[in-house]
Amino acid sequence: MKTKLLFLFSITFLFATTSWSQVVEITPTYGYQFGSKLNYGVSNYLKISSSDQFGITVGVEADDDMMVELSYIHHSTELKIRDIIISPTEDRLTDVYADWVMIGVNRYFGDGMVKPFFGGSLGVVFLSNDNVNYDIVNYNIDNNSKFAFAFKGGVNIMFTESVGLNLQGGMMVPVTWGGVYVGSGGSGVSVSGSTIVGYVSGGLVFRVGS
Repeated sequence: MKTKLLFLFSITFLFATTSWSQVVEITPTYGYQFGSKLNYGVSNYLKISSSDQFGITVGVEADDDMMVELSYIHHSTELKIRDIIISPTEDRLTDVYADWVMIGVNRYFGDGMVKPFFGGSLGVVFLSNDNVNYDIVNYNIDNNSKFAFAFKGGVNIMFTESVGLNLQGGMMVPVTWGGVYVGSGGSGVSVSGSTIVGYVSGGLVFRVGS
């Protein structure tokens, strides 16, 4: 389902933007996603572990120094819990896989071969899980999808007019485990909330067209 949606989204994006310009940027990236924590109660929390991530962005020039972009980012991590009643010490709750599909705008600054940029986007994050710790929960945790938005900033260092190095950092919000029931033996807690996922990444940027 996610693959079909991403394919449809990509085709729609490319057809919708082709009439604006023939300049296209393709940027595959690899990076590091920082961990985050969602607190609840007095001293309880859910924690997203740090992990690597990879993605690809396709941008089409809509105006001078302005790109309309479609991005896909994937990262896999662990969701950990500490709860004074059901898990007094921090323990792994489940493995989590996040697939982000985002569409947004990126603005370049400067006219040289070094191009700083800042951008924002809106989209959806698909959250799935595997290898649930049944010592803590007594049934599967549902997969779900959430509305998301993101901001990024960085620089493209162009080696030629067509190939360059991309360096960037940003944040993606929210990652929400709304209504996650954590418990066993008929007792437990329902946890919901949002957190910010920060990241840094790098890759190559390929610029084609006139």
